[in-house]
Amino acid sequence: MPEPIRRSELMGLEQYAEQREAFRARVMAHKRNRRVALGEHITLLFEDRLTILYQLQEMLRTERIFEPEAIEEELATYNPLIPDGGNLKATMLVEYDDPDVRRSELAKLVGIEDAVWMQAAGHERSAAIADEDLERSEADKTSAVHFLRFEFPPAAVEALKAGAALAAGVDHPRYNHAVEPLPGPTRASLLKDFQG
Repeated sequence: MPEPIRRSELMGLEQYAEQREAFRARVMAHKRNRRVALGEHITLLFEDRLTILYQLQEMLRTERIFEPEAIEEELATYNPLIPDGGNLKATMLVEYDDPDVRRSELAKLVGIEDAVWMQAAGHERSAAIADEDLERSEADKTSAVHFLRFEFPPAAVEALKAGAALAAGVDHPRYNHAVEPLPGPTRASLLKDFQG
């Protein structure tokens, strides 16, 4: 299981300002293979220790947080988003450029966060466990951002480590799309999340 991010690992605001450009470039290159588009309007951004460290640093910078207690609160919020070695975790974005279209589509896509799945070839689908921290949907519309966890049984993890293909998709009455299999570089990047 990956170690949680500790306060001692975080750069202070001044140090981060100096290193931000290089760190951001490193993280963006890393994220390239951790992005899965499910059709035109849904993107899964798979989180890991590095992506969460970046989000933390950006949050501290944006909010000008430097007090130890406030930093610990942010760590408590963000550390659970790191995969624990037996699962994958992703931020799901529902994206429509036009605000009016977005509003209309989010009303049609209620429950979509529970319709996302991943699958190791030869094994049952792993359904998304959505928004464990707080409810993001309402009866008449879903949110544009959701946090998903995919639990894989040990046999599926072993199959992936042995070379099984990995797929992802969404089966919702108003939105249906799958990527089968995920591209090799994406699969290789996500497989590292199962190393613990």
